[in-house]
Order: sequence, then C-alpha cells, then structure tokens
Amino acid sequence: MKHTVRSVLVLGLLAVFAVGCTALTGKSAGQNVEDAKIAASVKTKLAAEKVATLTKIDVDTNQGTVYLNGTVENAGMKQRASDIARQVAGVREVVNNLKVGAIQ
Repeated sequence: MKHTVRSVLVLGLLAVFAVGCTALTGKSAGQNVEDAKIAASVKTKLAAEKVATLTKIDVDTNQGTVYLNGTVENAGMKQRASDIARQVAGVREVVNNLKVGAIQ
C-alpha cells in the first residue's frame, strides 16, 4: 500500500514538473532537453575549429532553430559558424545574428 501511494506521488510530481516546464517555456521537457543537446553540440563543434573567435559565439536553440549571437572578425568566420551549426543533427534552421567587426 505504501509503495503504491509513493508511486502515485512520484508520478504526480513528475506530471507537475512536466507541466511547469511547458508553462514556463512553451516547450515540453523533451524539447528543452533536445534544444540543450543541440546547443551543446554546436558549441563543441565551434570550439573544435580552434579559432578563438568562434568559441566566444553565444549559441541559443529554440525548437531546433539555432541562434548565433556575438561578434566575429570577418565575414568568412560568420559564414563558417553557420556552416558548422547546420552540420549538427536536429538543427532545423540557423539564424546568424553575428556581427563582423573588432573583437573586444
């Protein structure tokens, strides 16, 4: 009997948590996890390029759309960042908001 009550309580808490995640972000818990995984993969690939500027790019993901923000040194780096992001599994679209200019 105690095990059943405990199981029901745990399932109830999980349901509240899942609804809470959806209410706060408009996304399911699964989508939040998938977006975080995509963002981490993009950041890892950018860091692997060994161009210091690319490691300073801010990467946000929302429902498979990757947003790149920050400043890069030249147009080639801007394009390379988009190309790298598109290579990651699960990316539906890349919005490149990178600015070209002097890095501070």
